[in-house]
Amino acid sequence: MSRMHRDRVRAHSRRRILIQTASALLLNGYAAGFLHGKIWTGRSKAICVPVLNCYSCPAALGACPIGAMQAAAGSGRLPFYAAGTLALVGMLLGRLACGMLCPFGFIQDLLYRIPTKKLTVPRRADRILRYVKYAILLIFVLLLPMLITDALGSGAPWFCKYICPAGTLEGGIPLLLLNPALREQAGWLFGWKMLLLLLTVIGAVYISRFFCRYLCPLGAFYALFNRLSVYQMTLDRACCTGCAKCERICPMQVEVRKSLCSGECIRCGKCKASCPEQAIK
Repeated sequence: MSRMHRDRVRAHSRRRILIQTASALLLNGYAAGFLHGKIWTGRSKAICVPVLNCYSCPAALGACPIGAMQAAAGSGRLPFYAAGTLALVGMLLGRLACGMLCPFGFIQDLLYRIPTKKLTVPRRADRILRYVKYAILLIFVLLLPMLITDALGSGAPWFCKYICPAGTLEGGIPLLLLNPALREQAGWLFGWKMLLLLLTVIGAVYISRFFCRYLCPLGAFYALFNRLSVYQMTLDRACCTGCAKCERICPMQVEVRKSLCSGECIRCGKCKASCPEQAIK
């Protein structure tokens, strides 16, 4: 790798970290929430942010779109607002929001930097496991809140309540640490969520973007728009030498030379920065 090439890769990495940090701070700007142990309840909480960011995080200024979709589905309404907001983001950017703006994705990127021997999931198993996130979107985010209701006709937020590791990390742990009364009420459910969070953290250390790749329902939603979005990445095959550096560096294990517009591409730009021929635009 030439010096100019190395400098380009490092410059891209620095820019991306700055963007991810700025996004995390912008979406979680209510620092006083950590001092008082209470969540922000201002008007901005009615606005869906375009990434997975827990509503119950003490610092969160907006609403998680997955939580909003469950709330609408659980009340017997179609989630037009949340789904429409995400569809607009998806049509414009595709999964760029996953690769550049999502705080939980940023946390996974940092975890993967921990120096350990990394795992490569076999292609066949990888292709099968990627469908899990679509099943979670359909079953836990949409169908269960609509079909299983209480005596008042309200459905539970199944994904947030039983699965979401981002909610446990950003909301559950801080609130329990700051509120003794909540700690006394924590039971088997919090233990279950902590186990899922631990497994997700371990997975993210050894497999790049483990949660995004296999479990995130928001990533599944955006993936539906990747091939149609305004923002696209293209490969100039006349310039490509087939060195496969782009595929070796891809955090989502995308076959860049075969399917650059795959629904699994999070538009992080690593392939573009790593290409010695600058064949990716």
